[in-house]
Amino acid sequence: MDRDSVLEIIKSNITWDLVIIGGGATGIGALLEAASRGYKALLLEQSDFTKSTSSKSTKLVHGGVRYLAQGDVKLVREASMERGLLYRNAPHLVKNQIFIIPSYTWWGRPWYTIGLKLYDFLAGKLSMGASVAISKAATIAHLPTIKPENLRGGVLYHDGQFDDSRLAINVLQTAFEQGGYAINYMAVTNLLKDAAGKINGIQAYDSENHQAYTLQCKMVLNATGVFTDQILRLDNPGNAPSIRPSQGVHLVLDKDFLPGNHALMVPKTEDGRVLFLVPWYGKVIVGTTDTPIAEASLEPQALESEIEFILKTAGQYLTRAPQRTDVRSIFAGLRPLAAVNQNSQRTKEVSRSHKIMVSSSGLVSILGGKWTTFRKMAEEAIDQIETTANWPHQPSVTHNLKIHAAAEPDPSNQLSNYGTDAVLIQKLIAEQPELGAYLSTSLGILKAQVIWAVREEMARTVEDFLARRVRALLLDAQESIRMAPETVRLMAQELNLPETWQHQQVQEYTKLARNYLLK
Repeated sequence: MDRDSVLEIIKSNITWDLVIIGGGATGIGALLEAASRGYKALLLEQSDFTKSTSSKSTKLVHGGVRYLAQGDVKLVREASMERGLLYRNAPHLVKNQIFIIPSYTWWGRPWYTIGLKLYDFLAGKLSMGASVAISKAATIAHLPTIKPENLRGGVLYHDGQFDDSRLAINVLQTAFEQGGYAINYMAVTNLLKDAAGKINGIQAYDSENHQAYTLQCKMVLNATGVFTDQILRLDNPGNAPSIRPSQGVHLVLDKDFLPGNHALMVPKTEDGRVLFLVPWYGKVIVGTTDTPIAEASLEPQALESEIEFILKTAGQYLTRAPQRTDVRSIFAGLRPLAAVNQNSQRTKEVSRSHKIMVSSSGLVSILGGKWTTFRKMAEEAIDQIETTANWPHQPSVTHNLKIHAAAEPDPSNQLSNYGTDAVLIQKLIAEQPELGAYLSTSLGILKAQVIWAVREEMARTVEDFLARRVRALLLDAQESIRMAPETVRLMAQELNLPETWQHQQVQEYTKLARNYLLK
């Protein structure tokens, strides 16, 4: 994943079979799917990979308990199967997380036990473990900070947890190994068409080198998530909105609010959603909300009402209610929900599933979906590309394709989430012992990880590293601000960039990170 090498290939004026616009979960999955079928495929991302929605999930690879409650059995079945495949293909990043639903009513335990048994059944052989009803004593033993008053017991079930941005990078590396290419900071500015009105190329702008490029291609896939309509309007300026963005907010707390390894799931909040409190990298993620948003942005901001809702709801279940001063970081992501009724503003009336559209120009767009089903979405998208282009069908191989660096997790190794690449990072440290020093002791991040991210993971800015190659911004925004100057120094050394770049990077990052602090 060397950016300069990809640029040279772009400049060589080859005709691509497929150009994919968008470097989130859907686009990255589509690149792997296309490359593994033998197509010459290139992915272009306007910012950094997973900059927006795909780095700000609840960190769950799940069948979707709430979709089962809504009666969407097909979606739950598909998601449960995909969850199992991901757990098998990327074991260094996807783990089996035990959840507990506490019950404060006499009917709660039997009701949720029955529902979760169905959840287990739908996963079939790919189930991650059996759901069971547990006593009040067992519930408190697993969740020591749960409110004990009127607690009648709980239901224990299994789901998946992962690191979204790290998975994206490893999927991209897998795509490169399969012959695909991707580049960040390259925005598509125009779609080119032949005399018959069919797309035969794109124009793009490299914001890093301030260069414009024209690329020839046979097909284009629009996988831009919440920005889908912007690309659709390049194709047809009169295109009606197809996306209804919904905002999800998460708060990050210290581990003592939920000690141990079990997660807490609140099955029904005041707004009818579920709320998760999930252990993640030594912190606790609490979320999420579901707020309709009029306009998509790369850096959405949490609303005051969302913050108060999460704090209040979490406080109803914990012996110590979290306060604003306890929040280490706050992050908001937008869900690219496929609109069903264009007049509807209620996000429960738009599809959590995905849909694929084909324009008269041949532009294929994929809308909606979620991280758990990204592989299946990609498979269907490339099937549609083949159909639209009248190419012979190539069977998908991603079902059993191991993701780059796949390895069984090693809890004793602080670099375990790098899988087999951990050995190579340790080799870097052996060659340059100073890289073995901590960039952050509290977050367990080493200087060597900066060098690795620049050389092997196309990290180009301090934000790329602190927000997505490691998760410092989301785990502790204030600590990440402290880490920024040394991170920039190491990156500048590796990229041979001047002091002016370093100063600008620190200023820009500090300004950005302050938006992740609760004021």
